[in-house]
Amino acid sequence: MRVLGIETSCDETGVAIYDEHQGLLSHQLYSQVKLHADYGGVVPELASRDHVRKLVPLIKQALKEADCTNEDLDGIAFTKGPGLIGALLVGSSVARSLAYAWGVPAVGVHHMEGHLLAPMLDEPIPEYPFIALLVSGGHSMMVKVEGIGGYQVLGESVDDAAGEAFDKTAKLLGLDYPGGPLLAKLADKGESGHYSFPRPMTTKPGLDFSFSGLKTFTANTIRDSDGSDQAKANIAYAFQEAVVDTLAIKCKRALKQTGIKRLVIAGGVSANTQLREQLAIMMNNIKGEVFYPRLEFCTDNGAMIAYAGLQRLKSGEFEGLSTKARPRWSLEELAKI
Repeated sequence: MRVLGIETSCDETGVAIYDEHQGLLSHQLYSQVKLHADYGGVVPELASRDHVRKLVPLIKQALKEADCTNEDLDGIAFTKGPGLIGALLVGSSVARSLAYAWGVPAVGVHHMEGHLLAPMLDEPIPEYPFIALLVSGGHSMMVKVEGIGGYQVLGESVDDAAGEAFDKTAKLLGLDYPGGPLLAKLADKGESGHYSFPRPMTTKPGLDFSFSGLKTFTANTIRDSDGSDQAKANIAYAFQEAVVDTLAIKCKRALKQTGIKRLVIAGGVSANTQLREQLAIMMNNIKGEVFYPRLEFCTDNGAMIAYAGLQRLKSGEFEGLSTKARPRWSLEELAKI
């Protein structure tokens, strides 16, 4: 089976073609970062319009790169939710229209299931069951994964997600949008021992996350600092260290609670070097395994949607002609394959 995947949940237009036997055949991605940079964040209307402009040309380019035509496709997968409603509607409308015109089935994919399965795009592939930490700009959640669709959400963010906290804190430090990677780069210049930041919700039982208070603590620290470049770097270091420690503590707690020793980290924040290093050490200490997507598949992309969609299509799932986007959608609602 060969599937075209389309991702338009936020500010990246991703298109990919995945073959069940040959793997990833093509991968096209257009980022709207420059478009939204002047506004300090994603403007939903502008995002939707840019998806309209870029999606069809990217589909044509993906087909060319894969050296195939629409007649070689067995299905189309698209991000059905969660995400920005206008952006989702662009992808779902184009995908469903093409599927109807080409006579192939279409299937809507859960955006976070796409992230969760992104490590499957490369070897080694994690075996089930495993614990998944999904950390992106809009979501932070801990999930017990028994198989595709067999998801139990153990904990999630009650306010700001980890990636959102990175971006908002970067803005407080005067960094450009998107601020997460820039904050991590600034933290490399920082020194330990200057500031002590809280590790939110780690002294309480449970696996939920909260980063809003940490963001406020950082804002107050910035206000009380001397404003020098080194002070900003030290604050960035302390903030990043607090977020990474918090995520690591929660992961260790989830692994101990379930008895599972396989951990998958996915989403944009999974590209953070310090997080990867700390979790690698932690998993080595407990003789466990940790898996990540390839760096280019940590952020939103069409490849993860194509892969997840292929699994759904193989199980017999498909959309009717009246498919709808779902800006809010729980992972636990998905059918188990």
